[in-house]
Amino acid sequence: MAALNLPIDLSVSLGPLALTNPVLTASGTFGYAAEFAHLVPLARLGGVVVKGISLAPRPGNPPPRIVETPCGMLNAIGLENVGADRFIAEKMPFLRTCCCRVIVNILGDSIEEYAVLAERLTGVAGIDALEVNISCPNVKKGGVAFGTVPEMAATVTQAVKAATNLPVIVKLSPNVTDIVAMARAVETAGADAISLINTLIGMAIDARTRRPWLANVIGGLSGPAIKPVALRMVWQVASAVKIPVIGIGGIATTEDAVEFLLAGATAIQVGTANFFNPAATGQIVDGIEAYLRHQGESAVRDIVGSLRLGA
Repeated sequence: MAALNLPIDLSVSLGPLALTNPVLTASGTFGYAAEFAHLVPLARLGGVVVKGISLAPRPGNPPPRIVETPCGMLNAIGLENVGADRFIAEKMPFLRTCCCRVIVNILGDSIEEYAVLAERLTGVAGIDALEVNISCPNVKKGGVAFGTVPEMAATVTQAVKAATNLPVIVKLSPNVTDIVAMARAVETAGADAISLINTLIGMAIDARTRRPWLANVIGGLSGPAIKPVALRMVWQVASAVKIPVIGIGGIATTEDAVEFLLAGATAIQVGTANFFNPAATGQIVDGIEAYLRHQGESAVRDIVGSLRLGA
């Protein structure tokens, strides 16, 4: 196929949120963006999703909190963050200079916390959207994660939507029986977009000491090892909902990103790759443009969901 010499349109829309290109960073892997500013041209990215923010600061879990696994890593950071007030006062001044979209990942232990936090962040200059982490435990329901019961996920989504006029992206956990049911529940509740997947639950043991590598014993598995699972779930969800889907899970190269786009993702997030190749996000933006040119496509939107099935 002849390569195009015309300009390539990389722009996509996540509901009301317009992006210059489909490449985002994944929450918890890119800090508050300033940490990567000397390594990545932030203005070249579609957007950054910052480290998860709660109403009050969280210290996180005791170390060790990260361990490398074959083709990935386990983390049990415990959602450590500076809290909403310090985030607004200390982190947002820099984030306003990024020249790309800023999406704030939010978390809470109750529906009320999610709603109050969403309201607190609404109107803060420089915040373009909220990503709702529903993998948190509902302390009022015995610690059951919001993201494992469709009705609970829908209730959180409705509460956040009622508290903000910002676009709301709901991040789904893969640790469920039916990912499509979860996606349809938050879509019906008003989510503007869905991101998936969050980490898979796993553990690692040091055979020499007979102890778990993580102080928390279990943690979230991420990296290339989970890509096939993530890709499958993105394809299933994108085929079942009408709102945009953001693909996450093991994306480290242009080919990885393109696979998620073909499976139906409108945008993608790069996570664990930021640790071993901080330049990955910028390289993937350039790579997608080169791929489209080679394929004779003029816009990235034209390949979203274009997976060819059958003979």
